[in-house]
Amino acid sequence: MAPGGTGNVAKLLDGTRPAGKRILDIGCGIGGPAFEMLQTHGAQVTGIDLEQPLINRANADAKKYGLNEHCQFMTVTPGRLPFADASFDIVTSSGAITQTPDKPTLYADILRVLSPGGHFSCYEWMRGPNAYSDDMKYWFELEGLTYALLTLDNYADQIRDAGFENVSSSDASNWYAKEARREYDLIKGDLYPRMVELLGQEDADHFVENWRLLAIVCESGELRQGYVRGQKPATAAATDALTN
Repeated sequence: MAPGGTGNVAKLLDGTRPAGKRILDIGCGIGGPAFEMLQTHGAQVTGIDLEQPLINRANADAKKYGLNEHCQFMTVTPGRLPFADASFDIVTSSGAITQTPDKPTLYADILRVLSPGGHFSCYEWMRGPNAYSDDMKYWFELEGLTYALLTLDNYADQIRDAGFENVSSSDASNWYAKEARREYDLIKGDLYPRMVELLGQEDADHFVENWRLLAIVCESGELRQGYVRGQKPATAAATDALTN
């Protein structure tokens, strides 16, 4: 499950009336949020991810728990989403777009696969307004991932420019700064012996150091978190007017 667990899913879906709706979850991982969308919110979910091992695990768990008729998972490659126009009523993403360099092209494609009036809702890691500090650069090095961070306002502007209406954003940075510190205290303390057992000393120590820096850059405001959502115009004519 992504940061925030079931509460994060509830925030993503707030106001979308998901029961019976078709949801596309971008960056679904091993399927935790998709299962929550089905079991608690009554949606039909398609999850996509770039990593085949994660999709294998998600499909295996869906079958194991009898959820595979309503939750399907598939591997995709970067680029155009492999779905027809208006295939989904809701598109969600939690943390996946953070690492996508060409966000405007993805937003335009999300608009395409949404049905008229459909909702796009994402939770993302973001940056503050200032240049990166040495702590932030060190955290990037520890992560070993390619981040393409924007400010919260940048995200909202790009979604609006892609053709979405009723765009809104909310900052969740204070919540996650506390969560990151709580997680760090756990993995350097009570959870540390189990991490060593499962991962080995070197990897366990790497994650402890990673979370130490994560807590620092979150508390400094350099690494921020937030929700951004928008709605596809209810008519095709309105969408064409916005995107042309």
